[in-house]
Amino acid sequence: MPRYEFRCRACGDTFEVNRPMVAAGEPANCPQGHADTVKLLSAVAVTGRGGAAGGAQTPAAGGCCGGACGC
Repeated sequence: MPRYEFRCRACGDTFEVNRPMVAAGEPANCPQGHADTVKLLSAVAVTGRGGAAGGAQTPAAGGCCGGACGC
């Protein structure tokens, strides 16, 4: 289940809420009971090695085109 981060404008507390994606836009009260919260934008980094669809390999290194053009 996705985790969303919120910040309370009243007390400054930052907290996380687990909820389904369909409820992502719903407001959340802070743990102190304040209702004036804002959802924060979270940056997610996904790394790993794996091939693209169809069995093609992802280039390991080299510029915008995998190094073939020397850029």
